[in-house]
Parts: sequence; C-alpha cells; structure tokens
Amino acid sequence: MRYCADRALLTPVFIEDTASGRTDWRDRPLGQLLTRAARGDVIVVAEVSRLARSTLQVLEISRECIERGVHLHVAKTGLVAEIERDFISARTKEALAKRKADGMKLGRPSGPARSLRLDAHADKIDKYLAKGIDKSSVAKLLDVAPNTLYAWLKVRRSGAGAQRTV
Repeated sequence: MRYCADRALLTPVFIEDTASGRTDWRDRPLGQLLTRAARGDVIVVAEVSRLARSTLQVLEISRECIERGVHLHVAKTGLVAEIERDFISARTKEALAKRKADGMKLGRPSGPARSLRLDAHADKIDKYLAKGIDKSSVAKLLDVAPNTLYAWLKVRRSGAGAQRTV
C-alpha cells in the first residue's frame, strides 16, 4: 500500500498467489492477471521471490509485461545477489513447511551429541594434560579454539579440569 501511495499509483487490487512454485507461472493467478492486464496497467509485487521461483521465470514474466505494455514494479529491489537470496529463502521456507506438514520432525535431535569433534583425540588430550600442559596449549596443539576443548572436557571428563586456567 505504502509503495503505491508513495508513487501515486491507483488504489491497488490484491491477488493472492499460493500455487506451488512448480506450477508454471502462466497457470497461476499471476498469469491470469497478466492475461487480463491492459496496456499501461501497473503490477506491483512485494519482492522478486513472490513473482517467480527462478531468474528465467522472472525474465519471461518481464518480457510478457513489456510485450503487453504493462509496467512491473518490484517494491523491494536490490542487486542480483539479493534476488538470488530471496529465491533461496523462499524455496527453503516452502520445503521446510512441506516437510513439517508431512510430519517430519525438523531441527537438531534433542539431547546430548553422540560424538564430539575432539573424541578422536581423547587419548592425546589425556596425555597432554597428564604431562601438565595447560589447556590453551593443548587446544593449540589440536588446532581448535580453547572453548572447544573446555566444552569437550566438561562433557567427556565430567567437568574435570574444564575450568579455564591462565
């Protein structure tokens, strides 16, 4: 609404296009709108990812608008990278929503991790610490951040020596 008001466009008529992105744009409400649009009409979309799911489709829709003399406005504009991010974000959200609707549990499994990054180095860590090497140096020897070592010690060695020493 604000976009249209700021540009002195006529009162907008809204359409909702909830068809699957796999449906050709010509068979969606947007395609029907373009078919009915007259020369000089203005179509405004909030962002390019709402217009189509691929750059090719955006170009096809743009060509159709040019051929019909219809003006196409994208309220949220930006660089090509932003357009691609919008496409990726829209596809990701749609895929997650579909998986959730299909009953698939999303996110990380609950509970502690079964394996940690430093598990393979457990013997080395124990030997280094037994020799009195400070934890910061052990972390450097293992090429990990000190916090990674502290967290591993806290989980795998019941907090023994997990406190930071300077």
